[in-house]
Amino acid sequence: MNRFPSPRPPLPAPAPAAGRKAEWLLTLPSLAWLLAFLLAPTLLVFAFAFRRATPYGDIGDGWTLDTIIHLASPNYPAVVWRTIYLSAAATCLCLALAVPVGYCLARLAPRWRQLAILAVTAPFWINFLIRVFAWKSILAIGRPLHSLLARLGAIEPNQPLLYTGWAVLLVMIYTHLPFAILPIYAAAEKFDFNLLEAARDLGSSAAGAFRRVFLPGISRGLLTAGIMVAVPCLGSYVIPDLVGGTRSEMLGNKIAQYVYLERNLPRASALSAILTLTVVALLLGFLRWSDNRLRQRLDAAPARADREGGRP
Repeated sequence: MNRFPSPRPPLPAPAPAAGRKAEWLLTLPSLAWLLAFLLAPTLLVFAFAFRRATPYGDIGDGWTLDTIIHLASPNYPAVVWRTIYLSAAATCLCLALAVPVGYCLARLAPRWRQLAILAVTAPFWINFLIRVFAWKSILAIGRPLHSLLARLGAIEPNQPLLYTGWAVLLVMIYTHLPFAILPIYAAAEKFDFNLLEAARDLGSSAAGAFRRVFLPGISRGLLTAGIMVAVPCLGSYVIPDLVGGTRSEMLGNKIAQYVYLERNLPRASALSAILTLTVVALLLGFLRWSDNRLRQRLDAAPARADREGGRP
């Protein structure tokens, strides 16, 4: 008599056609939503860039390249460059600040971790405009921060902190830093910290283990955090308008100017198309870089295993 029950036969695999049909049925609602409310408006913006503007701020009849030719004006390259380097600087600094914060959050005890995450998300409870206006008050001449920097000799007593590129960068970092901390923390929470201990036992320093083991282990979180910060920074216009002034205009300010002041929707659409293409190019670049890194690690794994296996 067999004391052990016979294993159950494996369940039959679903038919490929039925599986694909079920996947399409599950995907269809979200796909229809994206097509109707994301792809279609984006295509309309691109189409409006080739239409004529009317004196009443509407879209005229006929097609023209005048709006695209107008983008060759010498005023636009400075605005585009300012948008790119401020967004890139804010993204890099947010990542540099978010990595140690995410690391510490993942190593905290569960009770303290919840309080720390609550502190990170607390600014979202306050209206965005109120927070930006608060920074406008903090950076004003005569306020404690300005007086402290003047006493330390970092700035002149009458040198303004507002309406500069540094003020825009500071407020952008403040407003977008939580968007970098949360994805990095989510990736660090799943990381096996025993790997850091193993790297230390094998002779690596703490900084080397952090750089060679921890950072590659949360690369997906870093990629997500970079996208979450870079995309809203590129389209930002409230922060440059309130704390940057006319000398710190970004593409978002130009788009708002053409929509609300000049009532020229084709020019606003052309600049929006440029901004959209810039964001898409950055996303594709991030994804390509991530895939290349993953492919390099997979290709190097067999060679590394052979070298380590041949050691005495």
